Amino acid sequence: MPKIEVNTIPTYNQKLLEHFRNPQNIGTIEQPHGYARVQNPVNGFTTDIYLRIENERIADIKFKTYGCTVTIAAASALTKIVKGKHLKEIIHKDQSIHQLEVLLREELGDIPEKNWHCLPTALQTFYTAIREYYTKKNNNTMVKQIDEILSNIQVSIEKKLLT
Repeated sequence: MPKIEVNTIPTYNQKLLEHFRNPQNIGTIEQPHGYARVQNPVNGFTTDIYLRIENERIADIKFKTYGCTVTIAAASALTKIVKGKHLKEIIHKDQSIHQLEVLLREELGDIPEKNWHCLPTALQTFYTAIREYYTKKNNNTMVKQIDEILSNIQVSIEKKLLT
């Protein structure tokens, strides 16, 4: 059996561990208005997000994930932050990504640098689910706006991979 070096075991803060140990909004939604599954390009973990939208507001959001501590905590924190919000609050092109990342970092506390990729992947899954919602409604204007947001998220992931 291989020895585990104590230095290699990551340490996480209590906020992050609370979301990992007691994830919020875990599960599925039957016949969701928006759904997405995204695979993290760094570690291969997958996250599913299910949305129920009422009057352009996120009435319910659930997630399932196969992932590490930070992947689970990020999805839990994201669902907590966005539940009940109006879609207009979440879709502001460039600002929406930054605002949600700030809120996620506040909700989760410090995240080890090696786990940075878990946050944008949670966001990518969330916005992909919103994109599906607007696709079902044939709202091409919003689909294009979400595509811009998803493109910006992808660029941020790729920049981090190169550094």
